[in-house]
Amino acid sequence: MATMTVPRGEILQERSKGRDVRISNIVAAKALASCIRTSLGPRGMDKLLQLPSGEVLISNDGATILSKMNVLHPAAKMLVECSQSQDIEAGDGTTSVVVLAGALLDACTGLLSKGIHPAMIASSFYRAAEACCELLTGAAMPVDMKDRSSLIHAVQTCLSSKVVSQNSDLLAPIAVDSVLKILGEDPSGATNVDLRDVRMVEQLGGTVDDTELVDGLVFDKGSTKTAGGPSQIDNAKIALIQFCLSAPKTDMDNNVVVSDYAAMDRILREERKYILNMCKKIKKTGANVVLIQKSILRDAYNELSLHFLAKMGILVVTDIERTDVEFVCRTLGCTPAPHVDSLTPEKLGSAAHVGDVVLPGSGHKVVKFVGVANSGCTSTVLLRGSNDLVLAEANRSVHDAQCVVRSLVKQRYLIAGGGAAETEASLRLRELALETTGMDSHCFKAYADALEVIPYTLAENAGLKPIEIVTELRKAHAEGTVGAGINVKKGRITDMYDENVIQPLLVTTSAIKLATETVCMILKVDDLVVVM
Repeated sequence: MATMTVPRGEILQERSKGRDVRISNIVAAKALASCIRTSLGPRGMDKLLQLPSGEVLISNDGATILSKMNVLHPAAKMLVECSQSQDIEAGDGTTSVVVLAGALLDACTGLLSKGIHPAMIASSFYRAAEACCELLTGAAMPVDMKDRSSLIHAVQTCLSSKVVSQNSDLLAPIAVDSVLKILGEDPSGATNVDLRDVRMVEQLGGTVDDTELVDGLVFDKGSTKTAGGPSQIDNAKIALIQFCLSAPKTDMDNNVVVSDYAAMDRILREERKYILNMCKKIKKTGANVVLIQKSILRDAYNELSLHFLAKMGILVVTDIERTDVEFVCRTLGCTPAPHVDSLTPEKLGSAAHVGDVVLPGSGHKVVKFVGVANSGCTSTVLLRGSNDLVLAEANRSVHDAQCVVRSLVKQRYLIAGGGAAETEASLRLRELALETTGMDSHCFKAYADALEVIPYTLAENAGLKPIEIVTELRKAHAEGTVGAGINVKKGRITDMYDENVIQPLLVTTSAIKLATETVCMILKVDDLVVVM
């Protein structure tokens, strides 16, 4: 008897290659996330990086570590870019965003094994992230930019996980004041801050405790002077020149051969006369401080010009970088002069006092400009450190701290730290998952579980029992304590608002959005094409 074949409907079976590529991408990205997971939180470990140049770097800033790592896998590179995006957007939470992305990818593995389609998971995760951001905005506390103490507490929370955390009492007010100074008299009207208006000057020697916020401008080298030249000037009139105070040269490379002593004397006399004439024109404008821009075509100055300027009682600062000219002009209120004939009294800046200052601990000299008239648009931080590693990390830490203040300018809400925000979002998302039907319910629950990786990792890195701590934290939030978080110093759950452990809302919401976006992008990849 002939067997009857039953026609089967056409079913689109997913290629096994697509599944393998997806799993490979998830494994690579999770490996990178687990690598920097130990750096999260105030008790997180630091990483010692040896760069190809032989330079050594110590940091626990996620963006710094990942940017220095030589990552080859394309999916893992996406996490590096995600961390850099977080650094640009919020400045803080660069480790959290990668750890969160790793946890979400782990949740995806479980959902994929249940047979849920990657596109369904991605759309559900986007909705879950949106719900989390709405829930956190509702739980956040508005902040006034004039409330300096709240800003300092937020910055101290950011600095608590840095290498220089023991100096946070000094660095936090400096970071806050340097940004508030840019915002001017009324910080309430600002919507963003350009941190390029804050100049960071590093000086080796002393300790981080010697770091200060300068009311004016600092150059990282002393004034250039010959015997008899001034080193301190009161009521300074400052000229920034872009022309060279040296003998002119031909446009082409020529050699002049002089065989007569009389002609040689005449050349030297003309050179002396030419330079003296330029120095007299500078003096005539009323300038008593001259800043000379660095030149690559010929010598920007010579011993003869320094001698004449010293005799005229003018303080000279040389080798001003081309990139610093705009900052210097805005700070001092001067206009650069490209030619000696274009230098007029109207182009001069002013300062109450300009002079060399010997830094304690190193004996190195710097030039300080204090009492600047229009100091509202820029600020300068003079950083000190006992070695290059500490100095570089202090610079990165203060910049992150300034980014926290910038985040509060962009979005004026504070939220509790110590894993409180993530636990609150996780709890409310679980409640939302119970009310939702279909695939969304499974995906929301998996997303909520992944959010708990932040408090779990904080507890783990602090040497606490993570399961006990997270369970206790969940219980506190279920009872309505929105600010309950992990106090790593006391090793128990406390209200983070009482402990002043607070952070900008933008840091958390940005981390959630960016991590979700990266995970969904990795999920939607089903093939790896190498283009030669």
